[in-house]
Amino acid sequence: MDYGPAPESTKEAQAWLDQHERRFGLFIDNAWTDSSDTFATTNPADGKELAQVTQASGDDVDRAVAAARRAQPGWVALGGHGRARVLYALARLLQKHARLFAVIETLDNGKTIRETRDADLPLAARHFYHHAGWAQLQSEEFADYRAVGVVGQIVPWNFPLLMLAWKIAPALAAGNTVVFKPAEFTSLSALLFAEICQQAGVPAGVVNIVTGDGRVGEAIVNHAGIDKIAFTGSTEVGRIIRKATAGSGKKLSLELGGKSPFIVFEDADLDAAVEGLVDSIWFNQGQVCCAGSRLLVQESIEERFLAKLRARMDNLRLGSPIEKSVDIGALVDPIQRQRIEGLVEAARAEGCTIYQPACELPATGSWFPPTLITGASTSAGIAQTEIFGPVLVAMSFRTPVEAVQLANNTVYGLAACVWSESISLALDVAPQIKAGVVWINTANQFDAACGFGGYRESGFGREGGKEGMYEYMTALSEDARPALPVVESKGKAKPAGAPGPFAIDRTAKMYIGGKQARPDGAYTRAVHGANGAFVGDVGEGGRKDIRNAVEAAHKASGWAKATSHNRAQVLYYIAENLAIRADEFAARLAAMTGAKNPEKEVQASIERLFYYAAWADKYDGLAHQPPMHGITVALNEPVGVIGIICPNESPLLGFISLVAPALALGNRVIAVPSEAYPLAATDLYQVLDTSDLPGGALNIITGSADELAKTLATHSDVDAVWRHDGSLEGCAEVERLSAESLKRTWVGGGKGRDWYDTKQAGGRAVLAHASQVKNVWIPYGV
Repeated sequence: MDYGPAPESTKEAQAWLDQHERRFGLFIDNAWTDSSDTFATTNPADGKELAQVTQASGDDVDRAVAAARRAQPGWVALGGHGRARVLYALARLLQKHARLFAVIETLDNGKTIRETRDADLPLAARHFYHHAGWAQLQSEEFADYRAVGVVGQIVPWNFPLLMLAWKIAPALAAGNTVVFKPAEFTSLSALLFAEICQQAGVPAGVVNIVTGDGRVGEAIVNHAGIDKIAFTGSTEVGRIIRKATAGSGKKLSLELGGKSPFIVFEDADLDAAVEGLVDSIWFNQGQVCCAGSRLLVQESIEERFLAKLRARMDNLRLGSPIEKSVDIGALVDPIQRQRIEGLVEAARAEGCTIYQPACELPATGSWFPPTLITGASTSAGIAQTEIFGPVLVAMSFRTPVEAVQLANNTVYGLAACVWSESISLALDVAPQIKAGVVWINTANQFDAACGFGGYRESGFGREGGKEGMYEYMTALSEDARPALPVVESKGKAKPAGAPGPFAIDRTAKMYIGGKQARPDGAYTRAVHGANGAFVGDVGEGGRKDIRNAVEAAHKASGWAKATSHNRAQVLYYIAENLAIRADEFAARLAAMTGAKNPEKEVQASIERLFYYAAWADKYDGLAHQPPMHGITVALNEPVGVIGIICPNESPLLGFISLVAPALALGNRVIAVPSEAYPLAATDLYQVLDTSDLPGGALNIITGSADELAKTLATHSDVDAVWRHDGSLEGCAEVERLSAESLKRTWVGGGKGRDWYDTKQAGGRAVLAHASQVKNVWIPYGV
């Protein structure tokens, strides 16, 4: 028995194209432009032209941004319920025209009709339904936030409509207006969506769609009238965008590449795991950023599992994507096929074994068979490079520890799968994997209620869930920040205390790994008080001091594994020991800064330590209930090693306000205290030593903020850099330099911050910078 033909009708889709004379303009301010400068969009399955699409110009982007800016106040004024009604109407229209959207997507993209019909369209509608609910609840659930403003959104060609829904739905729900750029290869479903925006009553200018190549995306990224960029695409382009937006003040979220591990333990249901693997790597021809492209199978079952996998590959059907019984469709473009073929042939030349089932590729179009590669080393190009095609690389492991090491042996960190009948084993391994999403005994599950996004070079930010809404909002406390750093009024400087008979060397050392350390370069810098009097010397930190501090921070990984209760206790102890020496710290502050009321800053610092100690065991995750038989647990995990450049104003309070939240959530910190008044931080060494803080959890390096910030931003083993010293160019440089490893940044720009105001220096907005969300999908009862 064999499959008979079961083609989906393309009649309605062809009629829609003909209705537009197969030429499309841009959708700006609720109207269509003339289609003048156009290019062809083709069907990847046969190479035939579908339509001509407009190449937008810089002027077109200007007009789209202007329309979005005009429309944004009115869209906010419509209120949560008004926006919810519009989003609900969009969801209903997506459902009403689901078959038309599915066929258009298959014709334009090359993915199978089963995928567009059964996966993409239902999930796209679900996003608009879900975010209609967030719009309705915004005034209650996000009372301390506002819309960002005008958002530029750029998406790839692998999930054209679904990526549109992921981005436009939360942006509109929060009260933003958008300028949306679909991928050059796959613009048709976005243009069809523009039509239903008109039907749904989306006000003019709220949604603007501009098509074209990378020049259009570049114009959006660089446009001064855009407040946020949301990008999904390659890591290489993500780096370019990070550099381009550095210092602009634009909010940025990046969902980039991946090389996701698919881990199969010996006690797994092997048949189910094989089916999960098929869904993970050969779904959408492997053109999925979270595709399980690295199979890690326990050595004891490796041969048996691979035999089952090869047998399953032999039964995969490759052919016309419009056929309902086809498993694997066409690649999006011949260029993509050539790239994949080159990577596979390079692996063959390196001695890897290539397995491809016997299947006849169509004579026209872009096709590549499902491929299994074995025998690759962990450092091989095929094992490290994102292939973005139907190619799986397999290797084995012996123990769970080795499985985790192999899983994390990549610059990416987007997703992972863990297969085991032991829930204890699965839940032990999942948190150790450096990935934003982990699926247990399932694969490629998505839902609007559950956040999606990566770690490391897979980008930052989340899409979906409550955390995805925050990406499109700004805390109201940010609007209240002073335009410049706040300089306290000065009084008569108090003496730092009479020198003792042995007070010859007053050089404060570094604090690395829980011990005081001399600067590697053996240079010092003098610290002078408000009256110009010499107060003391501090070490001039350099690159090697940062290196030593990073090594110490990584050795202190146990701090991340400590219980939140334990971390809270340590912060309380620090506060307690600081309180005992309050007079001493007040005198030091007075001598350095000339503050009239230094006792106020010390007391505020003690309170801030109590504040973040209180948060340590209360910043909990969430348990989502997506439309599956199971739950998704959203875990707030520490970012890792954070470099922090502290402010000059309120040098003790500013230091504590940044270091305490990072420590509270389990991060290890390399802090650069106030360049002008560093002794407020170096005086803390004995406080830290007597407060049970593990060595390496907090490291303090004094010196030039500019030089140390550069070193932290370029260090590959630093996961995030915060800079809040009021230097506009310094903050821009941190963002620019961080692009190479795509580490997270949190900068204050040239503005100040009232460190006494808990709304500006505390709360969930700060804690969000100190954490990253991992969504663990746990099916049960099946």
